[in-house]
Formats: sequence, structure tokens, C-alpha cells
Amino acid sequence: MADPYIIYIPQDSAACSVGANEVAEVIVQNARSAGIDVKIIRTGSRGAYWLEPLVEIEANGKRLGYGPVTTANVAALFESRFYEGGENALCIGIVDEHPFFARQERLTFARCGIIDPLDLDAYRRHGGLKGLEKAATMTSEAIVEEMIESGLRGRGGAGFPAGIKWKTALAQSSDQKFICANADEGDSGTFADRMIMEGDPFALIEGMIIAGFATGAEHGLIYLRSEYPAALRIMTNAITAFEDVGLLGENIADSGRAFSIELRRGAGAYICGEETSMLESLEGKRGEVRVKPPIPAIKGLFGKPTIVNNVLTLAAVPFILAEGATAYRNYGMGRSRGTQPFQLAGNIKRGGLVEKAFGVTLRELIEEFGGGSFTGRPLRAVQVGGPLGAYLTADELDLPMDYEAFVDAGAMLGHGGVVVFDDSVDMARQAEFSMTFCAEESCGKCTPCRIGAVRGAETISKIRNGENIAANVALLTDLCEIMTDGSLCAMGGLTPMPVLSALEKFPEDFDIPDARKRATP
Repeated sequence: MADPYIIYIPQDSAACSVGANEVAEVIVQNARSAGIDVKIIRTGSRGAYWLEPLVEIEANGKRLGYGPVTTANVAALFESRFYEGGENALCIGIVDEHPFFARQERLTFARCGIIDPLDLDAYRRHGGLKGLEKAATMTSEAIVEEMIESGLRGRGGAGFPAGIKWKTALAQSSDQKFICANADEGDSGTFADRMIMEGDPFALIEGMIIAGFATGAEHGLIYLRSEYPAALRIMTNAITAFEDVGLLGENIADSGRAFSIELRRGAGAYICGEETSMLESLEGKRGEVRVKPPIPAIKGLFGKPTIVNNVLTLAAVPFILAEGATAYRNYGMGRSRGTQPFQLAGNIKRGGLVEKAFGVTLRELIEEFGGGSFTGRPLRAVQVGGPLGAYLTADELDLPMDYEAFVDAGAMLGHGGVVVFDDSVDMARQAEFSMTFCAEESCGKCTPCRIGAVRGAETISKIRNGENIAANVALLTDLCEIMTDGSLCAMGGLTPMPVLSALEKFPEDFDIPDARKRATP
């Protein structure tokens, strides 16, 4: 009996939001009606969201893609015998050779969109578990040194060297230590954490286990954003799959070490993306920031040494252990080593995820990968690093994506989110949104953030209404200085960054006296 035709259809939340589940159902129905034997494999997304639902088939050892596919297209696909690689207007050719993918360096996302995220055998065939098996033969000190040598920095936004954080936790003497994966992805324009958890959850789990081996921790927790129900389901099943084959529990991979993982769902607070607020929430308390020091690596969850790493940081670990620190360090520039999954969103023609080595420019990401603005109008502003990131102008697109380069430009790389605005944007309104967002999401523990954001939003509203503009701009500037210097955490400390960058670079939108007036398009 002939083997069935294999068809790959994503089950990623973004793909499902544009009909991937319905397309899968109609493909099954058409195959049944035509007497064609097909096997549907539901994968994560490759990240080319403008092509979703992207349907792929295997032909001559290659994966051909068709997209974006709607239920109305399915009959024509079968008429062209797409399952055998037949010609169709929706065919994008060999997926790996498509310019969007061929120019990327996929290390962390190498399997995402390729395999069934819960197929452990497929995970192993595509390089999974190599890092864990190697780590099982190494001392904790050797694993930590490999991490330090790799140059991996926290992908959650702070950019702190992961290996140094692990070394700090390893040096602590304690009866209990924890590994916490911060999966409370809340920045605007970001979705990479979700994509990993929905498309390659084993990578996160493997990274957490290796982190446990490195630091002496035997228990891990994943703090998952409440708005990610699909990730919750897939991560739960992935943990069970590891437990069923003895990769979680006692004596993992004959290492003599134990590690377990539990999943905790957040309650929808943006502030719990801050590590100490997340720890408070995990302890069952109100999500408020803690005063530092002590840092979590010394005194974290329940007062025990705790590693808090972002999902992308932990998902990068298996590659480093499997291929070696040098292989990872060979990517990137300066002190920014390896790759970063950049997420293209906002007013952009081809939104999605692009994994590139540090050093790629904003222009390359937005114009070459993203295709420019969705509306076709000129680009005016780009916000990188989430709602607390600075606004950059169209003249700054040649800035390399590098932690230090962004700091020098008065901006931050953050979690790698890139949100694009065309020339119709009102930057005074965007600045007001920044303050309003902070006022809404502040934990309320410190006065500069709790009160400053409310007063900031009120002051920008007055400026936008033309009330005593010069005096209110001066007041707003002073208020931003107080928030920057006096806030306990990045919530209040960084909210002035987008506000001040908007004031400095787009003064005409605030009707500041003597500002250059922007021509009406």
C-alpha cells in the first residue's frame, strides 16, 4: 500500500486566527471525497504571517509551500494535484529557498513550523536533546563556563549575560534552587515566546533542564501569559511527554540529577513580566516589584536562589550545548552574540518573525524582510523594544540591531519587537498612550511611577489641546526625569523613553513653538 501524502498545516494561534483549522478540515474532506490518502501534520508557524495559512507538502525530499490558503482555494489545490507538487497560483516554491527564509539564521527557531511540536521522535531527529545529553555528562561548572563563553545575553530585554547569572546562582549554598521561565510576553509587537511554546515547546523544556543541571536547581516553573490558551495546552502536553520517557523526574539521562517543571498561568498583569513582580505572583501575592538588591539569583522565589530567564534565552541553550559555545558566538557583533528573533508588526506589509544574527539593520528588517509599510505610505517612526522603547525616525533605519548601538542611540533593543508607523501617525498621541499605558499597568508600589504616569498623561493631553504648550512641555520633561531617576523598576523608569523621543524627534506633532511643521501628505 502506498504511503499517504504528507501535508503540513500550522496550528499556531496566528495561523488559526486566519483560518488554518478550517483549511485543515476542508483539505481532509476533499481528500476523502477524492479517495486520496493524506496525513495531516499540524506544526507551529514558520513566522511568515502574511502567508498564513501556509500549507506545505513534501515532494522529492523538499517542502513546497502554498499560501495564503483559504477554504475557497482548497478545491483548486486538489484540481492541480498540489499534494504531488502540482502547479498552482498559490505556490511559493521550495519554502527553505524563499527569500524570506533563505536569508535568515535560524538557530532557536530551527524546528518551528517544521515538525509536530509534540512529536518527541521528530524533535530528536531534528537535533533535539543533543544539548541535554551532552550536559548530562558535564559538571555544573563546565556548563556554566560554556554559557559564559557563548556570550548569550538575556533575550527578555535587559541583555544581562545569562552565564554570569547562572554562575551567581551556582555559587549560592541552599537546600533548594529554582529555574523560572518568564513567559509573560506582554510587549506590543512581540510573539516569539508564544511561537516557541506553540511550535517547539521541547526546546524550552530542554533549556530549563540544562539550566537546572548548571545551577543545582531541581525544580522549574513556567510563568505563562494568561492570554495564551493554545500555549498552555501544548506546554502541558509537552511536559507530560518528557515525564513519560523519564526526561523529567529522577536521574535524567543517567546524570544522577533530578528536575521537574510545573506550569503557572499569570493573571494578565503586564508588570508581572518584571522578574521580581513575577516571583511575587508565583508566591501567591500581589504582583509588585521588589527592591533590589538582593537579586533573584541570590534570593528569589521563596527566598531561595532563583534563575529567571526569558523563554527565548532558555530556548537558545540547547543549541549552545549541542554545538558548542564557539558555534553560537560566531554569530553577531560586539558584545551582542548569537541571533535574535525579531518580530515585525504594526503598519508593515509582511509581518512576522525573522531570526538574524545581531548586526542586521532596521532597514534590512523593515524594507527587505518586511516589504515596507502595509499602506504603501512613507515610514515615519519605528518603536523597538515594546511600549517602553524609544521611537526612531526614518533617518535612523541604518542602526544595527545591537544592544550597545541602541543604547548609544538613546533606545533599547528589548525583546526584539519592531512596530512600524507610516506618516499618518500622530506622535503626540503615541506619547500620551505611553503614559496612559504606564498608569494602567503600574503595580503602584512607587510614587514616581504610580503618580507620575497619571500626571504625565494629563500633561500631554493639555499639550495636545494647545493649553500653555511651552510650560507644559517643560513640566513634562521634569516629570520624565523624576520617573527615570526615582522609579523602582523599568515600568516607570523607561516610560519616559518613548515620550521624550517623541518630543525630541517629532516636536511638530506637539505644536511646540518654532518646531518644524510637517507637511500634510
